[in-house]
Amino acid sequence: MKLKCLIATALITATAAGQARAELPNVAQPTPDKATLNYGLKATKLAGGWYVIAGANDDFSQANGCNIINTGFYVDDAGVYVINTGTSRLYGEQQRALIDSISKGKPIKQVVALNLHPDYFLGNQAYPKEALAATKVTIQGVKAEAALYETNLYRLCGDWMKATESAFSTQTIVPASLKRFGSKPIEAIELKGHTDSDLVLFDPESRVMWAGGLVFYKRIVTTPHAKLKPWIESLKTLQAMKPKVVVPSHGPVSWGSEAIEQTLDYLNWLDKRLAEAAEMGEEINDVMKKGAPERFRNFAAYPAEFYRNVTNLYPVYEKETLGGF
Repeated sequence: MKLKCLIATALITATAAGQARAELPNVAQPTPDKATLNYGLKATKLAGGWYVIAGANDDFSQANGCNIINTGFYVDDAGVYVINTGTSRLYGEQQRALIDSISKGKPIKQVVALNLHPDYFLGNQAYPKEALAATKVTIQGVKAEAALYETNLYRLCGDWMKATESAFSTQTIVPASLKRFGSKPIEAIELKGHTDSDLVLFDPESRVMWAGGLVFYKRIVTTPHAKLKPWIESLKTLQAMKPKVVVPSHGPVSWGSEAIEQTLDYLNWLDKRLAEAAEMGEEINDVMKKGAPERFRNFAAYPAEFYRNVTNLYPVYEKETLGGF
């Protein structure tokens, strides 16, 4: 009997160690139906009372409803706090219906967009205007780019975008002043690199981290507003916080810091690769043709997103190599 207990304990320990380097198991996945424009959203409860609504680990497509973002929420006795609202009016409405079914119709207290990209805020129409919130820099960026986002996503996503219009945040988040979601203590940190304002929310009790666009897991990063060096420094800041669960905006929810470390590995490689290519005078097509190392080639959205990384970033490295000319 004692031997059996020792074996069972060893197996549990080994399993836990393996999970610590893997995605969080049993997170419900969406089941989109293009014929009915139903996103098939599902909520999974995490530690600390947080809920995540997973998106597809993929690129934008009509098959997945252009739903590639993880959104979430927290419910307390007084109301609901929402993180990101997806790519469309329909997403926001279906997200809110799901939240209402779990919260039993409690009022929406705050709706936070973690950065300026369209899948973080285009579902805002489903929520009270007075509850919409983002940092000052994000609000400015959204107002500058919203029309372009709408045009591009209508082209990419088709009918999923019906009647979608940008609804801008009315609350300006000052991260140092955002200490709670109702009764829930949180730490709000404004970093940069993926965009000029990357808001991260961290629960110091459960150590659940909403890492926003700074973290991609098992997916190639997106870079339309990226600056790699500050992004790398931001990820080091997140590592030092020692989260137990990380919710990236794109890719599976992960145990520990695995997702942060994986994003850091890719960005360090990409930064070095582009700098060396520029020094050697390589053409942009040559950089794309050589591709990424094998360890990144099974990530979602490879090679298309990698090509976009190179297209977005390589001219900056070429200019730096030429002394700014």
